[in-house]
Amino acid sequence: MQSNRIARRDWLVGTGASLLTLATSAKTVAASAQPHAQKSSDAEDASRARRMQWWHEARFGMFVHWGLYSVLGRHEWVMENEGIPVADYEQLAKRFQPKPNAARAWAKLAKQAGQKYMVMTSKHHEGFCNFDTKLTNYCAPKQGPGRDLVHEYVEAARAEGLRFGFYYSLMDWHHPDGARCATNEDARKRFVEYTHGLIRELMTNYGKVDVLWYDVSWPLDARGWESERMNKMVFELQPDIIVNNRNALPGDFSTPEQEIVADQRGRAWESCMTLNESWGYHHADDAWKNSKMIVRNLVYCAHDAGNYLLNIGPKPDGSIPEESVRILTEVGHWTSRNGESIHTQDRCQPHHSNYAAFTRKGNTLYMHIYFWPGETVALAGFKTGVKSARFLASGQQIKFQQDRFRVRFMGLPNEAPDHPVTTIAIECESEPLQDTDFVRRERPRNNV
Repeated sequence: MQSNRIARRDWLVGTGASLLTLATSAKTVAASAQPHAQKSSDAEDASRARRMQWWHEARFGMFVHWGLYSVLGRHEWVMENEGIPVADYEQLAKRFQPKPNAARAWAKLAKQAGQKYMVMTSKHHEGFCNFDTKLTNYCAPKQGPGRDLVHEYVEAARAEGLRFGFYYSLMDWHHPDGARCATNEDARKRFVEYTHGLIRELMTNYGKVDVLWYDVSWPLDARGWESERMNKMVFELQPDIIVNNRNALPGDFSTPEQEIVADQRGRAWESCMTLNESWGYHHADDAWKNSKMIVRNLVYCAHDAGNYLLNIGPKPDGSIPEESVRILTEVGHWTSRNGESIHTQDRCQPHHSNYAAFTRKGNTLYMHIYFWPGETVALAGFKTGVKSARFLASGQQIKFQQDRFRVRFMGLPNEAPDHPVTTIAIECESEPLQDTDFVRRERPRNNV
């Protein structure tokens, strides 16, 4: 799929103020996008498999971008895109006064939508900490909110039985050493200790944490951030946690952004995407994806054993934009009937159809039909024997015929029986396989 928005890393190339900054950005982007290959030991592989089992079963999570940028409502990069001076931007911290326990509605919506975990911004690029910290006064308890917003989020996720994690941006537009750390060793040491200290607080003060989601490593590389020491500390404090690949190390999983691309090396991966075209609240952004597109994206991720981390951008008071609620509620209606086709899925080989996508669990193939064709649904080149078929949502059995070149499901209603996508569960004799090239080569051509 094509990205519908420039990725975070790509923004950096165009936002530097000097050739030095541009060169450093490009170098860091490359380092972040292609972490150095590290051969893991059997013990490390076993540890990763254990730690990530719940994550692979989950498949669907909620991303939450919330911070001072929400007050302006013009995109999470508003400070940099509009060149707002630090002193002026700091005043937003006094105006940021969300209602108590706003995160409860986020967690309830996530659970209703079929999402199994949440990841919230603890500190975005703007440098403001949504959590209680002893290292800076630029944090929620000491500014407008007057309390620890991360704590409220953690309690909300736990109340709904959801796993949770923290997003943490290494890049910091507010800290005085946030840029000069690239060229001044004393500044680098100070800023790295500050960064490690904030992460230590996040890993210490909230009980068991499931995910640490690093973001933008500009302007340093893994050596500059001392990322190996950083991760070592994280795992010592949280032995069961999983971490991503955005502190310039490979981590436990890859993070394609605004596109769905399976990791070609076979690593675990998670596609993070927005509901419109902004991560943070943007009052004028009306480019909303509909529920059909969200379900299709979820299916595409599950097809290749990937996860889908779908973002909401709460308003400054913490309420969820009405369109986000409507879309995720519709998605939740679908997952409540069809969730078994998404969670705990295996990699799926069949993929050729002009109106459907596929997921698999063992010998069961789930055919997700997003453009309903009518009375007959057909699948070309299906090489595995079909034992039975049913509508997943209702359990109603479906008649079928199968020959060497296709399987057809017949006697279907003219209109799609489910919304926004109808799913057929196809029980097969063995792992479902498809070969459309076989059809092209071997199909009888009537001696023409």
